[in-house]
Amino acid sequence: MSEVSKEIKVIVFRLQNEEYGVPIDYVGSIERMLEITRIPNTPKFIKGVINLRGIVTPVIDLRERFGMDASEYSSRSRMIIVQIDDKEVGMIVDEANDVVDLKEDAIETPPEVIGSVDTDYVRGVAKLDDRLLILLNLDRVLSNEEVNQLSAVEK
Repeated sequence: MSEVSKEIKVIVFRLQNEEYGVPIDYVGSIERMLEITRIPNTPKFIKGVINLRGIVTPVIDLRERFGMDASEYSSRSRMIIVQIDDKEVGMIVDEANDVVDLKEDAIETPPEVIGSVDTDYVRGVAKLDDRLLILLNLDRVLSNEEVNQLSAVEK
């Protein structure tokens, strides 16, 4: 009997010219850009908070988190609302436009250097037809200290 490779569903989004993915299990929703209330004395990549259906939700800009050049938000920009350490966080991305099924065995360990993204944030790289998809490790995108800062922002 042949072993069946497990599949995971992944939300695909774009930052600059690269495609990234996060497992759909982490994603609560994908929103158009909402008005962000800035919070003083927070790291630059923490943009502030939004009121998402009555819930105060902190928002981070993934471009800035990964040390990429900031860019103006456009009509294609989206906020992906994810769960990180039992906290809901909005991640601003250039666009979110796809859900794909990936076979677990199509995911390779990340090389030492992946463009401008620190490999600590990367779970792996998946080949998808003629595309490469960088899978994020959401538990590492924010440090414990930063998660605690976000908790303070929510209050």
